[in-house]
Amino acid sequence: MTSEIATRNEQQAVAPQAPAQPQPTNELMAWVESARQANLVAQSLANTSFAGAYRGKPDEITAAILTGQELGLQPMTALKSIDVIQGQPALRAHAMRAIVQHQGHNLELVESDDAHCVMRGRRKGADTWQTVVWDIPRAQKLGLLTKDQWKKQPKTMLIARATGELCRLIASDALHGLPYAAEEVDGYVHGEIAPAKAPLSVAALTAPAATPQPAAEETYTVTRDNQPADGTWDYDAAADSTDWPDVAQPGTAA
Repeated sequence: MTSEIATRNEQQAVAPQAPAQPQPTNELMAWVESARQANLVAQSLANTSFAGAYRGKPDEITAAILTGQELGLQPMTALKSIDVIQGQPALRAHAMRAIVQHQGHNLELVESDDAHCVMRGRRKGADTWQTVVWDIPRAQKLGLLTKDQWKKQPKTMLIARATGELCRLIASDALHGLPYAAEEVDGYVHGEIAPAKAPLSVAALTAPAATPQPAAEETYTVTRDNQPADGTWDYDAAADSTDWPDVAQPGTAA
């Protein structure tokens, strides 16, 4: 009897346990470990020339490696395939084509020159081909021809535009949130990270327009070579000057 009472007392003395916290899924834990490993790689690459525009930016390298991993790209390939332009990550056109073709989709360059580009594509397992055409008049309507790269290499830029549109059309799921080619993003300069434009502040947008200041009146000074240096009135200079009114006298208003 005494033993039974002691057992009940011990059970009542045990504090209730807090509900178990949900544990991270294996998939999330694997991603966290991948991020940790990617950061270690980034620290090693950040100060090398292989980092390119990401040099000295280990956090940016880590993000590029992780993004590339989701796209099926190896770390070094990701660094050479993903640009950050105006704060927007984007794939280069050749990398976009490689990813789509690696997924088994078909892409073909039908025609291409400095004036137009015709590409067609077909999703894996589909019978119908989708055709995309990009030409100079279309680019002109979007105001693209004033950009430096369009002046230097219109053929390449037309292919890049056609690539981006066609890949989004037939295989948007393969791009995993990076639907635009770097060449399509404003500010693209030879695949390098372009400096971001300064954002407009509320104060800048609401500030009153500056009041134009009146232009200062111009003054003219006539100096003769034989003018006295002591500042005394030169009667000969006044008499000979064609700009001096006839009615004016020294020391009086004109």
